[in-house]
Amino acid sequence: LFSDAYGVEHPSQPNYLDLFSGSNQGITNDSCPHDFSAPNLASSLIQAGKTFLGYSQDLPYAGYAGCDSGTYRRKHNPWVDFANLPKTVNLPMSAFPSDYSTLPTVSFVIPGLETDMHDGTIAAADAWLKANLSGYLAWATTHDSLLVVTWDESEGYAGNHIPLIIAGAGVKPGIYGGRVNHYSLLRMIEEIYGLPFIGGSKTANPINGIWK
Repeated sequence: LFSDAYGVEHPSQPNYLDLFSGSNQGITNDSCPHDFSAPNLASSLIQAGKTFLGYSQDLPYAGYAGCDSGTYRRKHNPWVDFANLPKTVNLPMSAFPSDYSTLPTVSFVIPGLETDMHDGTIAAADAWLKANLSGYLAWATTHDSLLVVTWDESEGYAGNHIPLIIAGAGVKPGIYGGRVNHYSLLRMIEEIYGLPFIGGSKTANPINGIWK
């Protein structure tokens, strides 16, 4: 658990873009749709011969580019905004595999509004996370993999203070200080896979000291 983790800005959408591409790409609101061609985490992974997939609850079908459907909101799904990525990276949560060895190098999982603590309760979000990712977490600890759970922003805490939890193989349990943000998390993923730093990750405080 990181006790000094923060979102970069408000409202939701810019934080997703910050985490995914090291920049809000000039977006400072939750408007939709957008179309970018800037470097991003998925394009870096693909260029390095690795893979990326995003899974979103209530996405009606693979490659869907609409702004909403059920509890799904495109503002929480940054990869659909980048024209330099194939539509095939954009999948519904129903496509999340039960055989975790078939997961891509990096994947993002986005709950819907009623299970991400936005419109629904904390209990509903906890139950959804347990139902959908507890099996993966158990697998990750013995398969050199990580589960990262974080929030986009905080509406009520000073300085945009958010939870950030990293669990899985090689992680030394504990509560860690040191100010970090979405750029720091992007930098950690880039460091793990030897990717170039993009945007704000270049100067972000690194996440270190947590490994066994």
